[in-house]
Amino acid sequence: MPVPDRTTARFLDIHVVQSIPFANLNRDDNNSVKTVRYGDTERTRVSSQSWKRAVREYYQDNFGEQALRTRRIGARVTRLLEEEHGWPAELAQRAGQHIAAGSSIKFETAKDSPVITTNAMVYVPETAVAELAALAAAHRTDLENAKDIKKTTDKSVLPKDAIDAILRSRNGIINLFGRMLAEVDDAGVDGAVQVAHALTTHPTDVELDYFSAVDDVTSAWGDTTGSAHMGHAEFSAGVFYRYATVDLADLAHNLGDDHAAARELAAGFAEAFILSIPRAKKTATAPHTIPDLAHIAVRSDRPLSYAAAFEQPVLSRDHGGYAAASRAALARYATAANKLLAGRGTVAAGWASLEEKDLAGLGTRVDSFSGLIDTAIEAAFAPAPVKAGA
Repeated sequence: MPVPDRTTARFLDIHVVQSIPFANLNRDDNNSVKTVRYGDTERTRVSSQSWKRAVREYYQDNFGEQALRTRRIGARVTRLLEEEHGWPAELAQRAGQHIAAGSSIKFETAKDSPVITTNAMVYVPETAVAELAALAAAHRTDLENAKDIKKTTDKSVLPKDAIDAILRSRNGIINLFGRMLAEVDDAGVDGAVQVAHALTTHPTDVELDYFSAVDDVTSAWGDTTGSAHMGHAEFSAGVFYRYATVDLADLAHNLGDDHAAARELAAGFAEAFILSIPRAKKTATAPHTIPDLAHIAVRSDRPLSYAAAFEQPVLSRDHGGYAAASRAALARYATAANKLLAGRGTVAAGWASLEEKDLAGLGTRVDSFSGLIDTAIEAAFAPAPVKAGA
């Protein structure tokens, strides 16, 4: 990936073409396949929220950095105090109540439960739970003398400022994806990552799968007929275009201009986005494919999605499938778009794929996804060349 004279790289655009077999990666409130009408045809869609969760889970599983989103932060602290600190159950329960009730976030009580929940989800590093437990331990005497929180007007004996300070803490995951927590001053984090809804490059039909469950005793005895349970579920299959971009300047800002950390996070996100897959109905469909193609472009001016390559749906008649046609359509659009922009903004570009043919317009071919990521990150974080006379 040659790096021309440029200003500092700003965006890391990641484009993926991926074939997904019979599956339902992301359901709506009726358990139906999510769809979108695009180019006057119905496509299967996977929401950005669904794939972002898959990316977060992949990142946490593979890079060891955990984050926690929950309204039950108090209950989480209660369990830690009981299981790891040996607190009596009643006192640990009270501590969790006072943690949940003690921040700037409003809270709710339940009529038949001692558990207190926050009105808004908190999004914190997993290490925040231990910090909150340590705060409770430092005020154990106050908690032993305090009353249980039973209504929303009850006050916590724990210091609000100290709880809020812990709720403001963040790690790489939060610096990447951002955080909305308006109730706590200065807890919000602008996300550095933008993820598009994935959609198929071609029209799709939703399939209804009828199923029944056999009662093993009835089957063995043969004394009656019929199934133990019957039902149906929706599925579809297709070739998806996926797109995400990382704002490298925003990421560096979130990290206090720690460019080494930004580099590591950007590389980790690229790997997670390319290789992750949502887990809905995984036990019934096992749709564990890898992308047919990944293309990464480093840009200095603005992000550039290639979704419009598929506004005219891909046809299968010339290829006997949609994958090869989708890869070719992406390359054609990239060539046309970069020609129209006169190459403006492109710092570096490369691709890795199952495709045997050359795909002009996508930059330099790289043998592996890991090699593609390494080369793109190297280009993105290379120092800007010094201009003559500077």
